Amino acid sequence: MPKQSHRAASKVPPILAHAGPMLERYDVIFCDVWGVVHNGVTAFEGACLALRKFRERGGAVILVSNAPVPKKRVADMLDSRHVPREAWDDIVSSGDIALGHVEDRKFQRLYCIGPQDRDQALFSALNARSVELRDAEAIICTGLNDDRRETPDDYRETLEHALDQRLPFVCANPDLVVDVGGTLLYCAGAIADLYANMGGEVYWAGKPYLSAYEAAHHKAEALRNANVEKKRTLVIGDALRTDIKGAQNWGCDALFIASGIHRHETVEGIDLSANKLSDLFGANAPPAIGAMLELMW
Repeated sequence: MPKQSHRAASKVPPILAHAGPMLERYDVIFCDVWGVVHNGVTAFEGACLALRKFRERGGAVILVSNAPVPKKRVADMLDSRHVPREAWDDIVSSGDIALGHVEDRKFQRLYCIGPQDRDQALFSALNARSVELRDAEAIICTGLNDDRRETPDDYRETLEHALDQRLPFVCANPDLVVDVGGTLLYCAGAIADLYANMGGEVYWAGKPYLSAYEAAHHKAEALRNANVEKKRTLVIGDALRTDIKGAQNWGCDALFIASGIHRHETVEGIDLSANKLSDLFGANAPPAIGAMLELMW
């Protein structure tokens, strides 16, 4: 038993006050957006400054977002939250990955789930038609139609009909929840997870799946006009299931930011708790080489 406890404890990342010395060991950062760069309402100034300094020293920053919209819309949202353009080089979005998958599968008739106003950038970019469920070849989901009032279970009856029709489900945002100004709201991933548990076929367009990091790696090599080694790449994120697990899947290091969706599990008062962090990074958790309350240079 003591040996098992020691193995679990050895996986707990050290708590860092400043990331500058660590960041200087890397050429490329794959950085999460929501929960690291902004909180859904306003930018985290310290994080933006750290990313800007990293770029000033010759590094490349690829924002890897599970936002279910094309990257142009992600850039517009960053502007609206006052994230400086100098903090990043390029963007990989789950929306673009989902659109690419729809094109590859040549779907022509889709049943759409998600708020038509908020995610219009994706829905308008589809070459397929939006149809009723009974006429669909597949489902594409960007989120709950009303994430302030609904839960994934509200979609169970729809998913049962989809399962009867053997419809594939394209999840344009694999996140289960998102932190919006301190409130956790369900995302498309929560509906997709329910469908998968029911036995449905799900395509996950984004983190922690390799498609997101392959796209980011391609962009990084194009920016640097050189090969980018995984050992010189750092993933920064706030979600174990997507960001930190995604880094493990890709084979590179990860830095965990605690003030995002795991803040209730890791923060005590205004400080990151070593004991709570130890509980979060249990035996089955993906590894991180450091943990911070917020990203700071």
